[in-house]
Amino acid sequence: MHTPRRSRRMLAAVAGSAVLALFATACTGSNSTGGTDDSASGKDVTITFWHGWSQDNETKAINDNVAAFEKLHPNIHVKVVANIADDKSEQALRAGGPDAPDVVSSFTTDNVGKFCSAKVWTDLAPFLKKDGIDPAKTFPAPMLKYSQFEGSQCSLPLLGDAYGLYYNKTAFAAAGITAPPKTLSEFDADAVKLTIANGDGYKQLGFMPDYHGYESTPSHFLGQYGVPYFGTDGKSDIAGDPKIAAMYTWQKALIGKLGGFDKLEKYRASFGDEFSAKNPFETGQVAMAIDGEWRTASIASDKVAFDWATAPFPVPDDQAATYGRGYQTGTIIGIARGSQKQAAAWEFVKYLTTDTDAVVSFANAIHNVPSTIAALSSPKLDSDANFKTFLDVAKNPASSTTPSSINGGAYQISMQNFGYEFESGKQADLQAGLTKTAQEIDAAVNQAK
Repeated sequence: MHTPRRSRRMLAAVAGSAVLALFATACTGSNSTGGTDDSASGKDVTITFWHGWSQDNETKAINDNVAAFEKLHPNIHVKVVANIADDKSEQALRAGGPDAPDVVSSFTTDNVGKFCSAKVWTDLAPFLKKDGIDPAKTFPAPMLKYSQFEGSQCSLPLLGDAYGLYYNKTAFAAAGITAPPKTLSEFDADAVKLTIANGDGYKQLGFMPDYHGYESTPSHFLGQYGVPYFGTDGKSDIAGDPKIAAMYTWQKALIGKLGGFDKLEKYRASFGDEFSAKNPFETGQVAMAIDGEWRTASIASDKVAFDWATAPFPVPDDQAATYGRGYQTGTIIGIARGSQKQAAAWEFVKYLTTDTDAVVSFANAIHNVPSTIAALSSPKLDSDANFKTFLDVAKNPASSTTPSSINGGAYQISMQNFGYEFESGKQADLQAGLTKTAQEIDAAVNQAK
């Protein structure tokens, strides 16, 4: 289990409420491209690397890769500082100075637009070109997309997450369902079949569609639709994109098929912590769930009392040919623009992100999806049938992600907040709500600029 995924969702919420204040008050950092240092000449140089991992297996995996890197580059020493929250990294990058880190990783891709536009991260394109690395041939397309902003490759992917369907095979058999659903109409029918009433509640729920449900967010669902979110003019396109309206319509209709919003919300209140053995899928409270690859390790460790499996999450019926796609996100890593040791920092970042053995060993250790095309097919990669689902999603050319924005994930929070209003019936007019939300998104982006 990769617990920082919990932090990612919390940070996204913070970004939505506080990002404008950050942009109004924070320093934009140095405009210098940093020094070239003397590492290429063999002189000793020490760089500082901040990351957010904290569990023993995670920090050990990082430290093992650092040790392997230092063995290859004996003159470059890496000072590792673990368990650093994204907000602390952001403050340090914006402030600059001798105490700022040289290399920083972040658990949220929403930071890419903020850090790139504020020029606190270095554009890595010249480094990639100098070393003959073609990003398009090295990284899966969605991962490459979420690591850049407006033409600036100011970060690189450092492992990824892919989302798919978890389903209770025991419950499927009891309901007479022989295979996982591939389209949303099949999914809805299965969710209804798998739902077992218990008085005014549920003994078992087929699926929890509410946006407050674990991982049941608009962006995760929209990964099955393939939407751009913004038009070529940079403005929000959510009010004009029929796929957006289709997703909100589908989700609300499914709520009705499963008993209604109030009944579902009452049942949701009985769920245990998402990142524990009390997760509602693991306890059998829900028979299907949308979740990331790390859940496979959690379920295996917690030894659930039923047979289970994974599959790609279903797609809209009119996009049946894209089945196998999914939403992708992940960890990113970049070099501080103000760093005076960028040559050494680049060697370190290049090793962590493009060396196949380094990527695979890290992925195996913390049970995340590898972030290079080569690593996804490496024979050294630990992969059972359930984990392979997520590797295939990551390889699928139809998979997608949420684009970077100058104010982070604020637009996703706006869409989720509208979702809360629409699913609960507080906002009955879908088109009016989407139009208002698009205007809110555009105003926030303009203010951030």
